[in-house]
Amino acid sequence: MKSKLLLMVLLLFTSFAFSQNLDVTGTVLDGSGLSLPGVNVKVKSSSQSTTTDFDGSFKLSGLPKGTTIVFSYIGFRTQEVVVSGTKITVKMSDDARSLDEVVVIGYGSQKKRELTGAVAVLDSKTLDLLKPARIEQALQGTISGVNVTTQSGSPGAPLDIRIRGVATNGQNAPTVIIDGYVGDLGILNPNDIETITVLKDAQAAIYGTIGANGVILVTTKMGKKNSKTKVSFNSYAGFQETTRKVPTLNATEYALLSNESYSNGGQAILYPNVSGLGKGTNWQDEVFQKGAPIINNDLTISGGSERITYSVSGSHLDQEGIVGGDKSGFLRNTARLALGADLSDKFKLKTNVIYTYFNRKTLNENGLGSVLFNALNVPATLKPYDANGDFTKVPVNGFGGEIINPLAQIENTYNDYNYKKINGNFGLDYKIFKGFTLSSSIGFNTANSEGKSFAKKLLYWNNPSDKVFDVLRSSVTQTATNDNDYSFDLFGTYSTKIAENHNVVATVGNTIYKQWGNSFNATGFDVPNNSWEYADLTLTKGVPVSLNTGGYVYDQRRLSYFGRVQYDYKGKYLFSAMIRRDASTKFGPGNKVGYFPSFTGGWVVSDENFFGESKTLNFLKFRASYGTLGNDQIPNYGYIALLNGEATYVFGGTLASGQATGQVPNPDLKWEEARKFDAGLDMKLFNDKISIVADYFIDTRKDLLIPNIPVSGINGTGAPGASPPTLNAGTVRNSGVEFSIDYKEKFSDSFSLSLGYNVTFIKNEVLAVNNGTGFIEGGAFGVGQTAPSRMEVGKPLGYFYGYKMDGIFQNQAEVDAHPSQLGLGAKAAPGDIRFADLNGDGILDTKDKTNIGDPIPEATMGFNLQFNYKNVDFAVFTFASIGNDMVRNYERTVTATNRLNYVLDRWTGEGTSNSTPRVTTGATANNIFSDYFVEDASYVRIQNVQIGYSLDPKVTLKAGITKLRLYAGVNNLYTFTKYKGFDPGASSGPQNRDGVSQSPIGAGIDYGFYPVPRTYLLGLNINF
Repeated sequence: MKSKLLLMVLLLFTSFAFSQNLDVTGTVLDGSGLSLPGVNVKVKSSSQSTTTDFDGSFKLSGLPKGTTIVFSYIGFRTQEVVVSGTKITVKMSDDARSLDEVVVIGYGSQKKRELTGAVAVLDSKTLDLLKPARIEQALQGTISGVNVTTQSGSPGAPLDIRIRGVATNGQNAPTVIIDGYVGDLGILNPNDIETITVLKDAQAAIYGTIGANGVILVTTKMGKKNSKTKVSFNSYAGFQETTRKVPTLNATEYALLSNESYSNGGQAILYPNVSGLGKGTNWQDEVFQKGAPIINNDLTISGGSERITYSVSGSHLDQEGIVGGDKSGFLRNTARLALGADLSDKFKLKTNVIYTYFNRKTLNENGLGSVLFNALNVPATLKPYDANGDFTKVPVNGFGGEIINPLAQIENTYNDYNYKKINGNFGLDYKIFKGFTLSSSIGFNTANSEGKSFAKKLLYWNNPSDKVFDVLRSSVTQTATNDNDYSFDLFGTYSTKIAENHNVVATVGNTIYKQWGNSFNATGFDVPNNSWEYADLTLTKGVPVSLNTGGYVYDQRRLSYFGRVQYDYKGKYLFSAMIRRDASTKFGPGNKVGYFPSFTGGWVVSDENFFGESKTLNFLKFRASYGTLGNDQIPNYGYIALLNGEATYVFGGTLASGQATGQVPNPDLKWEEARKFDAGLDMKLFNDKISIVADYFIDTRKDLLIPNIPVSGINGTGAPGASPPTLNAGTVRNSGVEFSIDYKEKFSDSFSLSLGYNVTFIKNEVLAVNNGTGFIEGGAFGVGQTAPSRMEVGKPLGYFYGYKMDGIFQNQAEVDAHPSQLGLGAKAAPGDIRFADLNGDGILDTKDKTNIGDPIPEATMGFNLQFNYKNVDFAVFTFASIGNDMVRNYERTVTATNRLNYVLDRWTGEGTSNSTPRVTTGATANNIFSDYFVEDASYVRIQNVQIGYSLDPKVTLKAGITKLRLYAGVNNLYTFTKYKGFDPGASSGPQNRDGVSQSPIGAGIDYGFYPVPRTYLLGLNINF
């Protein structure tokens, strides 16, 4: 009887317990009431979890009353809700700067509060607002210490990223790591990116030889577990125009000036009657296209189950140039597949594969005789077309051999470049035991490109070879290039907690990297019908008069081992140590291996007992780092002699083409070293509404790998294919301060505001140049003048070296009282530039040259504003560059070319001008390189303005649409600057021997930069 009674009591309690278990359903919303898909929903102290689906809904079964559910999502505060019923609605609060946010740091991740290095993160929300055609554009003004300059505003043109200044005259670009493998940032679809993390200091030492210029870590978007299929479509279309036109003289102004110039030179005037000339031809209006179209579409499908996640995307971008129409354009298509799978509780698989195709057409730009150079120099008195409807020809006399009709130049430009690339990685994680995970990953890039250019047989003036662009024999040149690389990473990570307060994470691994490829080019002559339609090597039958084929083969490898230990005590005393050993085939037997250690530390002061509970200062952390990183970004085989030069030999009285030695070898080549120091602090104030980050840094680059160091001509360095050697011959230091402050406030459910400001001050100084002369020259100015740029001890890298202007001679007495300027090329006269005799020796000569400016900005800064009011969102992003100079080199200084309208304020008699010299066709030294041609190119640019409206989800959900946002925006809205040229933000230097990077010695010289266009956009974002 007792046993039956006990059984009944047990059944009663069991029934009661089951009756308390609930099936809980709910919805998760953001601050504005929109559903949040992909939110992690986890039962506290349990393995039971799920993820919200496309409409923010979730379901958890069998939960007892009183159970705590944890809701977490990147960019929002983690929230806990206690179960009291079967339905829950959770509204999550924004917290983009949450200290618990996990940041990728290379071969691992770390909570933001525990970071001890200078690390910055850009998220997908910012990318969505900026709508960049190329991702690099989104880094400008949004991250302190990062400066992005464009080589050209033409569609598809590359951009240069510099992290904390210019440190070497070789490759200055940072390394880009996409989901763990080395990749190319410029060819990615911006909407495929989840976050961009920038490692600016010794934190990048884990990447050793490829980390000296900083590292950019890209994390692409993945599907979410336990979420329904989500479809996202984004589209925008717009048109582009030039942001400005350079003010040149109209026909009447030009004719009057020309008459004065010829009269001052003692010659007969060219335009006895100027009354009927009017304004004439505005050549910039002729070459600039109005309303050049741009269109972009991308589609993403993502989702996941308990064990599998997926994301599939595709994009299409088509952009036409603002110069030359369809002769200058860029088309890019991308496709991406990302899969993640939990094969078991111990094995996890992840793969990401991206296919990219682009086509690019280009014009002659940023050089002597380029399209915009010609548009500025051809006078307004000439018409685009003659009486027969043919292009007007520009004479040789008074214009030189390179100035031609820019419309004819555009019309007769024929080229096409196609690029196909597939890249990605496959990774496998194996959790061997608690706390220890073994990870492996193989990343790969394989690319094939084909290029074709056609030179049509034609004359730009009357006689053969009057103009440098004359083509006496039609030809077609075709190239085919194959580039490949792979990397294999294997590393183990062990995490443990010792005695509750000591946390240790150790990582040890190795990387194998190989890069190889080949290229071939050939030129065929006498193209059938002298037509682009028949421009193909298979159709040309002309016999070449010289070597008409070329190419290269390369193979390089690196073997690396690395280790890192991260330690913290109670989360407030932080320390990490890293070391990497790299072996590179770019150096000889004695210098192949380099060791690169680094150390970082931090102290979270706000966690100390003595700090107390401050309502003003919520978080304070001090941190510091020091480390050595390497750089081997130079062409292969610099330490040995190769037969890759050209030579002509005589055999039996007959000339024969052959090979000769190429670059002079340097068997002592060794690693370039970057020694990086950083000290910084992170603060949060007023309930985390204000966030402050400040850093002081010193980056010293030692043993610079400098190409083309001049040596004796006996070595044959002037022969085709030959070149001087690469030496470790310099030291450069960048030091400066970074500061950023962000304010974020949610005033109500309807209104929120965020403001951001960052500034970076940098001082660049050359500490050593060990090439025998103490300086290295580079760049070009005018025609036949000495190099205008230098690398020299005590000066900024690539500073401008020339004469200093000391006003204008007002009368003959001033000329007679001044040292003779005859040594500069001509005797001075009233109205000419008076150059300063800096050394006081009474002679004007090359010894009076000095530092007259440099292209490196003293400070860069960004200011960003965003707000949301109900369903309306607004954002504006600005950028400023202060203290950078630029050389005005787009004016061809010959007698008949056009001029900018500043010459209207020229010297015409005593007291009329002390800044702009007279005009004359006679001999003068006014055109030698001096600070007369160097301008302050500081600027403030409104980079992006966008306003959007999101339809009420209660309405759109009836059609199965979770989000529908319409927006309008303008990119590159306006630039405030005193610089006279097209674009003060452009910069381009001479190309290095690697064929990719550009030397800073010669940067900042403007031949008529293709300006970055202003773009007006209309678009929509729609999620299903």
